[in-house]
Amino acid sequence: MQKFTFLCLSFLISSVGHGIAGFAVTLWVWAQTDSATALVLTGFFYKLPIVAASLFAGIVVDRANRKYLMILSEVASIIAALLVLMLYLSGHLAIWHLYAAALAKGGFDQFSSLAYRASIGLLVAPSDYVRALSMTWATGSLAGIAVPAAAGMLYPTLGLGGILPISLAIVAFSTAILSALKIPQPTKLDEQKLNAKTKGWASHVALLWAEVTFGLRYIWRSAGLRSLVVITTVFWGVETLGGAVFDPMILARSGGSAEVLGTIGTVWGIGGLSAAAWLSLRGGFRSNVQGMLVGSVGVGLAGIAFGLGQGLSVWLPAVFLMSIAFPLLSGSERALLTAAAPVDVQGRVFAGRDLVNDMAEGVAMLLAGVLSDNLLEPTMQSPGPLSTLFAPILGTDAGAGMALLFVGSAIAMLLVGIFGFRMPQLRLIETTAKVEP
Repeated sequence: MQKFTFLCLSFLISSVGHGIAGFAVTLWVWAQTDSATALVLTGFFYKLPIVAASLFAGIVVDRANRKYLMILSEVASIIAALLVLMLYLSGHLAIWHLYAAALAKGGFDQFSSLAYRASIGLLVAPSDYVRALSMTWATGSLAGIAVPAAAGMLYPTLGLGGILPISLAIVAFSTAILSALKIPQPTKLDEQKLNAKTKGWASHVALLWAEVTFGLRYIWRSAGLRSLVVITTVFWGVETLGGAVFDPMILARSGGSAEVLGTIGTVWGIGGLSAAAWLSLRGGFRSNVQGMLVGSVGVGLAGIAFGLGQGLSVWLPAVFLMSIAFPLLSGSERALLTAAAPVDVQGRVFAGRDLVNDMAEGVAMLLAGVLSDNLLEPTMQSPGPLSTLFAPILGTDAGAGMALLFVGSAIAMLLVGIFGFRMPQLRLIETTAKVEP
C-alpha cells in the first residue's frame, strides 16, 4: 500500500492544482455569459475526446508504461493552462479558447484515468480494493475542501490571471512526485492468448477491431457485468443531466456569488472525506452491489432536497448528505469492476465501460444546456402551466428552471437505485468467476 499511498498523494496535489483552475474558469465563464449552456459546453468539449479516446485508451493502457501515461496527461494539462494564461494576459481570451483547451485535455486525461485505475489491482490486494478506492475518493474530497475555500477567496482579488500560475506550479509539483514513483506493469499473458485466437486472420484491421472491442465483448459475456454497466450508464446519464447545471444553478440563485459556490464545494469535500474515511476503516458493505445501490438511493434523496432548496440553509445539509452517498456508490461500483476483470485486461474492460457511460453523459450534457436555457428557465420565469405547478416549491427567479431539471434527475437516480435492488442479474457479478479472456 505504500506505493499506492504516494500515488494518492500525487493525485491529491494534482487535484488541488486542477481544481482551483477549474473553479476560476467556471466563475470567469459565468461572468462573461450568465449562461448555463456556456458552462455545460465546457464540460461537453472535455467529455467529447474522452469518448473517442476510450476506443483505443484501453489497448494503450494494457501495453504502455502506465506511469508515463499519467505524466503525459499532466504535461498536456500544463501546456493547455499556459496557453490559456497567455491569451488571458494578452486580452485575447475567448470562450471558444476554453472549449479548445478542454477538448485537448480530455483525451489525455482518459489515458491517465484508466492507467491510474488499472494500477490499483497491481498495487493492492483484492481485499483492499474498496479501501484503496476510498483513499482515492478521500484525496479528491480533501482537494474539494481546500479548492473552493481557497479559490473562492482568491478569485475576487487575483482573478483568472492570478490563479492560473498558482495552478501551474501545483500541478508541476505533483508531476515531479509522480515521476519518482515506480508503478508495476501487468504481464502480457492476455496478449499471447489473443494472438493465439486470432492467428491466421488476414486483415490487420480485423485484429485492431478485435482489440478495440475487447472490453465491450468481455463485458457482454458476463451477465453480471452487463447488468452493472446498464444500470450505471442509466444512473450516470441522469446524474449528468442534473449535475451539468449544478454550478450555474447555484450561481444563478446566489447572484453569481463565488463565496456561496465555494462554501458548498467545501462542505461537499468534508462530507466526501468523512464517507471515504468510514469506508477505508470499515472496508465498505459486505456486498458491493448493495453498497452501490444504497449509495444511488442516497444520492437521489439528497439531490431532491438540494434542488428544492433556495439557500445555504437547505443546500449545505443536502450537499453534505449527497457527498456521503457518492463515495459509497462510486467506490462500490469501481471495486466490482476491478474484482471482475484480470489485471492484464483491466485497461480495456474499464475503457469499454467508460465508452458506454461517457456517450450517455455527453448526450446528457447537451440536453442539460438546451433544456435549461431554451426551455425550462424562460418557462419557469413566465406565466404558464409549468410555472403555476412548480413555482410554489421552486420559485420563479433565475435558476428555477435549472432547479426543476436537477430535481427531476434526482428523482430518476432514486428510481434507478430502487430498480437495481430488483435486478437478480446484478448480483451475479459477485458470485461468478472472472470471464476467460
